[in-house]
Amino acid sequence: MTPPLISSVPNSIDQTTELLRQGGYVADRSLSTALFLALTMKRPLFLEGEAGVGKTEIAKVLSQTLGRDLIRLQCYEGLDVSAAVYEWNYPRQIMAIRLAEAAGKGSAAADSIYTEQYLIKRPLLQALEKHNGGPPVLLIDELDRTDEPFEAFLLEVLSDFQVTIPELGTVKADAPPIVIVTSNRTREIHDALKRRCLYHWVDYPNVDRERAILKSKAPNVGDKLGAQIVNFIQNLRGMELFKPPGIAETIDWAEALTALNAKELDASTVDATLGVVLKYQDDIARVRGDVAANTIAAAKKAAG
Repeated sequence: MTPPLISSVPNSIDQTTELLRQGGYVADRSLSTALFLALTMKRPLFLEGEAGVGKTEIAKVLSQTLGRDLIRLQCYEGLDVSAAVYEWNYPRQIMAIRLAEAAGKGSAAADSIYTEQYLIKRPLLQALEKHNGGPPVLLIDELDRTDEPFEAFLLEVLSDFQVTIPELGTVKADAPPIVIVTSNRTREIHDALKRRCLYHWVDYPNVDRERAILKSKAPNVGDKLGAQIVNFIQNLRGMELFKPPGIAETIDWAEALTALNAKELDASTVDATLGVVLKYQDDIARVRGDVAANTIAAAKKAAG
């Protein structure tokens, strides 16, 4: 693990901004405020916004700068307790029973197979354990991909930082983990879950902040090219595209153009590299050609 840049939880909004900055994350004050309050109040932070705006990165930066373990639960349709919290190691349990039966102690084995040594701990249960360096950062990523029954299960975890295992009882964290929940808003998350969290909408950055992000993440990109890239991307986001480019696409495109030794945007290079920025053929077809040329001219004019 990378050594922590800041060893303790920040005690002000400015310190929170600095903590993120040292991890390479350029945050606006509203995000720093929401994160500071979540850390201070020990409440989960629910981050909602379009894909690619940097929600997941916040948890990674917190883990790095605070020197905490990062435990990630990647959500998907059909996610259940056995994949998210725990399951029993059935092969080991069966083997233990058979060995006990062979030794004439079958009844005793049946009572002892539901112990921690036979428990397979998944991310949510791991996050409730003690960790070196302090409570971990628990990232529940893309919650909107799961089903509503799983949301209902999370209520106990997010309100009391505990889970109930019928065979063992309740497992409760000595100190609550730092919880970041993200959603791309492909569906609405139930109010009961949102009430257990602090909420912040993460929007696309404005021009100045995106230029600062690009300078932090891709420092080898020249100022002139970087300014044109950011203004071009900002203009793309104003179009009716199926999937507007996120910050990650801005950074990838800047690195791609630098690899091509581009010093400024030109129509042929932009047309050839639109697949770095746009991920759907319909979007590429709409932008390529005259639209791209006009957008390049506007980006150059805005960049000065």
